[in-house]
Amino acid sequence: MPCNMFGGEKLESQDNYEEFLGAIGLLNAKTDHKVITEVVQDGNDFTWTQSIPNWTWSNKFTVGQDCELKTMKGVKFTAAVTMEEGKISIPFPQYHFTAEMIEEKLIMICITPGEKSVTFRRTSRRI
Repeated sequence: MPCNMFGGEKLESQDNYEEFLGAIGLLNAKTDHKVITEVVQDGNDFTWTQSIPNWTWSNKFTVGQDCELKTMKGVKFTAAVTMEEGKISIPFPQYHFTAEMIEEKLIMICITPGEKSVTFRRTSRRI
């Protein structure tokens, strides 16, 4: 039976947001809206959705498998999704994504590669 292990989460804080969007070529997507993240888990199957007014981005994946996913730009790619000690890990084409619950808060971290690496951290609280 599906459950909201992570649940609905509303943006509380974020670090290096603009720098991250610039690094992945999405600076024009910057918004002041509070991102709502919903994560539904059914065993190893997840549906991960982020939304703001007039925009929704969603991926379905299974931990331990290669999954077809979409970037924020809508580009499809295949990646192995893993979870260790409650931390989800996904290698997106332009950055590495991790997410975990810490003290009732969802912590998402995206790290771009290279010498000018950017670490974007978003903290959301349950709504």
